[in-house]
Formats: sequence, structure tokens, C-alpha cells
Amino acid sequence: MFHLVFSLPWLFVVTRGIWPLPWTPGAKIAVSLLLLIASQFHLCSRLSSGSVFNPEFPRPVVMLFNWLFGSVLLMAAFQLALDLEALVAMIVSPEAARSSPVWPRYAIGIASLMLAAFAVLQAVRTPPLKDVRIVIPHLPAPFIGYTLVQLTDLHISRLFTATWTRKVVDATNRLGADLIVVTGDVIDGSVASRRGAVEPLRDLRAPDGVFLIPGNHEYLSGYQEWMKHLTSLGMSALANAHTVIAREGGQIVIAGVTDHSARGAGKEPPNLDKALDGVPEAAPILLLDHAPRNAPRASERGVALQLSGHTHGGMVWVLDRIVARANGGFVSGAYMVGGMTLYVSNGTGIWPGFALRLGRPSELTRFTLVRTAGYGREVKI
Repeated sequence: MFHLVFSLPWLFVVTRGIWPLPWTPGAKIAVSLLLLIASQFHLCSRLSSGSVFNPEFPRPVVMLFNWLFGSVLLMAAFQLALDLEALVAMIVSPEAARSSPVWPRYAIGIASLMLAAFAVLQAVRTPPLKDVRIVIPHLPAPFIGYTLVQLTDLHISRLFTATWTRKVVDATNRLGADLIVVTGDVIDGSVASRRGAVEPLRDLRAPDGVFLIPGNHEYLSGYQEWMKHLTSLGMSALANAHTVIAREGGQIVIAGVTDHSARGAGKEPPNLDKALDGVPEAAPILLLDHAPRNAPRASERGVALQLSGHTHGGMVWVLDRIVARANGGFVSGAYMVGGMTLYVSNGTGIWPGFALRLGRPSELTRFTLVRTAGYGREVKI
């Protein structure tokens, strides 16, 4: 059924966009078959690796698939808009609607190919820095100006290789943050196939450490093996647990929970009560939760700041509204949830099965903790 759904845009493009063109039957069939293969990218991924989640094609092939797959989706959307315009024209002026020029179909094809190429390039680049100031009213004085960097949804894979990971690590270390947090979906694939690609993560450095929680893709790729391997690279796992960071008599709590997909994998599900058990009463709590949808529950428990990812920012403008509905209304950027700030990162990387970004850029996110909105330089969020 999953693969059948993605064949529907292809069928629409072929019947409404390709077949009416003044081409030879052979040319129409050839282009239609090429687009059919592109529309079945995830089936091809399953055949290459046994899973739709981690295609094992060479990086250029993964990028090519995403480009053509994205082009099919965009062509379908543009063709639908063209057909709706024609329907309105037919109602308003039946005589004018009889002429059906071919050039709009060529324009749709060219625009779709160009936009999809741009979307792939935006998805695979080294993410730019995004500075965000977070106001925590009762922040202890020694932590005013405290900085932390969030990495999330790296999806290290055949698309995001060791070279890309090295660039992200170097960019992160240059920021000199006090703390680094990694909020899940680090990888796609087994430890055996990704060992070299994740190796640069060993060099992440911050005075107060590097903390990790799992995302849903860790459970798809071998949770036990990956958490063991990632902690061997110097990360500290917070799976329904917390740690206290002390500075000059002040304290903050960094807590983390597992992902909702843990239950389906037979692992410990997220347990916020367990994660917060025994936290110092006056210390602000910073919670790491891969998916943002449980933010109201965290707010009720007195969490000051929740950092999440998972949504990839919605990836494409308009599509982000659908992604938001599946995640409690949260999809990108900062939200006030009761007295808590929720920040949903667009992601450092993106799932290689949908590596397209239009209007929802990747980000390397640096947070500065402050007590009041007037502290330091103004940063828009």
C-alpha cells in the first residue's frame, strides 16, 4: 500500500502531463518508465537494503533518486493547479477554455526539475548556524549566558557520509559551546555499515559534555548496538534519566527520554517521571525529547526548556502544515507551551528517503540561556 500511494502522483503526471505532449509514443513511454522508477524510490530502497529507511545506493544515486522523486511530486502539484485553473476557465468562458497550449506542461516540467534539484542541494549542505536566545526567568546567575548546541536528525547514511559528519563536527566545535546535545535520529543503517561514517562524532567537544537521546530511527537500526557504539564515542546517554550540571553554586538539570517507537521495538518507552525522579527542586530543567508532541506534559512537570527534532521542520512549505498536525501542532522553531519554551529544530540532516528542503532549511542551533529578554544582543526566533 505504501508504494502504491507514491505511484498515484506518477499516474497523474503521466496521464495529464506527459501523454498529451506531441511526442512519439516511444519517447512518452521512456519518460514515463523513468518517472515510474523514481516514484518507487522507497521500493528500490527496500530491495537494496531490506528497509525503506536506509537506502544502500552510492551517494550520487541517492541524490538522483531524491531529485527525480521530488520532481514527480512537484509536477503532480503543478499539474493539479493547472487543471483547476482550466476548470475555472471552462466555467467562466467555455470558448476560451477550448484552446489548450502545450507550453504550460513544458514549463511545469522544467520548473519541477529545477526546484527539486535546489531542494536536494538545500537538504545535503552543511547546515548554517542559527542563534536562539532562551529566556528562563529563574535561571541561576552562574548560568546566565550559558550556551549549548543542538544536533538532531543527522541521519548519517550513504547520503550523509563521514565527510559531511566531519564538517558538522568541526562547525560545532568552533562554536565553543558549554554543552552539546544530540536529540536522536543519528543514523540510518547498521553499526557495521555506518561505523566509519559516525566516527567523526568522537571528536565533539564541550566543557560540560555531549549528551544523547535516541530517536525513532535508532530503534529501526538496532537500538542496543547503536547506543553502545555511540556512547563509546564519548556521548553520555540520557534514556529516561537526568544529570545535574553545577557551576559556582548554581545548578541546571539536563534530562532525556526515549522515543515513542521504543514500545514497538520491545524497549523501554519514554518515562518522564523516571527521567525527573530526584531532580534538585530549584534547578531549571532542560528536557531532550526527540519528538515534540508531548510538550504539554513536560510543561506540566515544570520543565523550563524542551529541545526536540523529528519533524525536519516540515521539509517543504505547505507540507509542513501536514507534518505539524501529526506532531501536536509543533513543527519548526520556538513555541510557548504553558510556562515552558519548546524549540523544534528543522534538523541538522534529513532522512535520505525524503531529502528535499524548500523553505525549511537545515540548522546547526546554538542556544544562549538568559533571565530576561533584554540580555545581550537581540536574536530573532
